[in-house]
Amino acid sequence: MAQNKWPDILNEIVKGLNEISDLLHDDESGAEERKGFVKGIIKRRGLRMVEGSNKNQLLLGIDLGTSRTVVMSDNGTKAMVSSVVGYPKDIIAIKLLGQAHIIGEEAVEKRSYLELYHPLQDGVLKEASERDQEAARLLVEHAVGLAEPRQGDEVCGIIGVPARASIANKERLLKIAKQYLDVAMVVSEPFMVAYNLGKLKNSIIVDIGAGTIDICAMKGTLPAAEDQATIIKGGDYIDELLANAVNESYPEIQMTSHLARTIKEKHSFVGEPSEKVFVRLRAGGKPSSFDLTDEIRAACETVVSIIVENLEALILRFDPEDQEEALRNIYVAGGGSQIKGLDNVLALSLADYGDVNVQCVSDPEYAGCAGALKLSMDLPPKYWDQVGDLAG
Repeated sequence: MAQNKWPDILNEIVKGLNEISDLLHDDESGAEERKGFVKGIIKRRGLRMVEGSNKNQLLLGIDLGTSRTVVMSDNGTKAMVSSVVGYPKDIIAIKLLGQAHIIGEEAVEKRSYLELYHPLQDGVLKEASERDQEAARLLVEHAVGLAEPRQGDEVCGIIGVPARASIANKERLLKIAKQYLDVAMVVSEPFMVAYNLGKLKNSIIVDIGAGTIDICAMKGTLPAAEDQATIIKGGDYIDELLANAVNESYPEIQMTSHLARTIKEKHSFVGEPSEKVFVRLRAGGKPSSFDLTDEIRAACETVVSIIVENLEALILRFDPEDQEEALRNIYVAGGGSQIKGLDNVLALSLADYGDVNVQCVSDPEYAGCAGALKLSMDLPPKYWDQVGDLAG
C-alpha cells in the first residue's frame, strides 16, 4: 500500500468512529471522551490493516466473574448467570437431573445432590483438575450462547480480567475463549468500567468483585501495570469472615458459605448502622431471629482499610496538578459497591487529601460488561490487538 494513502485511511477510520459513537452513545461527554481515546490509540499505535470479511459480526462484552458471569451483545442481549457448574454426585442424582451437568443458579438450587465447581477463583481460571478446566470451558460456552449467535456469524468478544492478571492467566482464558469466539480480547476489568463511564482521564475506578478488588488510575492512556492494583480479598473473603463471626457468636446456628453470601447481599453495610440487623436463621433445626449487626459490619469493614491504602498509593501516580480532579472522580463498581455506606466511608477516610467525591455506579453488576461492549463497538476488532491481549 502506498505511503501517501495512509492519511486518507486514517481519516476514513476516524470519520467512521465519529458516526458510530454519535449513533450509539447518548451521554455526550462520555461519548466524546471515548471517541478521543479510540482515536488516540489509532494515532499513537499506528494502523494495522487486515482484509475485511463479508460475515455478519456479533460483538460481545463478557465479565467472567468468580461469582457471576455477565454478557451483553450488540444484538440486545443482557444476561447474568452464576459462575458455577453442577455435576450429579451419583446414579440417583443423574436420574434426578436428567443431564450431564447444569450451569448457573439452577445448579446452586440443586446443590444437595450435585458436585459444584466454581471454575474461577480470585478472578482467574482455576487449573486444579480436569473437571475444573471442563467447567471453565462449559461456562464460557454458555456465556457466548446466551447471545444466541446465528449460523455463520463472526463472533467477537472482549472479556474482563483482574487488573493485575498474569500473562499465564490471560493465555489460559484466551485458549478457551478462542474455541467459541472468532476474535477474543482480554482487558482490565476496571478499565472496562472507566470506558463505560467515559471517565478515561483523572479518575480512579474501584471494582469490587467476589474474588478480587481491582483498582485502576485512569490517566488518559491504557493503564500501565503500576497504575493498577489487584487485592485478593473480595466478596468471597467477606462471606468467609461473616460465616466465621456468626459461628463464633452463635455456635448453635447452622451457617454455610451460601447462607453467609445471601445475608451479606441483603444486609451488608459499613459505618454506623441506621438500625439493628435481625436475620431469621435456624438453630438446632428451629427458626429464630438473631442480631447480626456487629458481625455484618465487622466483616464488611475489613476491606475498607486495604482499599484506602491502595487509593492513597494510586493518587500519587497522578501529576500533582491532576490529583485534585482524580480525588473528585472515584467510582466504585462491582457487586461490592452495593455495600451500604461504602462510598461515604471511603470519602471520609480520604478527607485529609482535600475535596473527595466517591460515587457508586448505577447498574454495578453490568458496568464493566457494558464498557467492554462499548469498546468493541467503537473500535473494530481488527484493531483490538492495539489495546489488549488477543486470540483469533
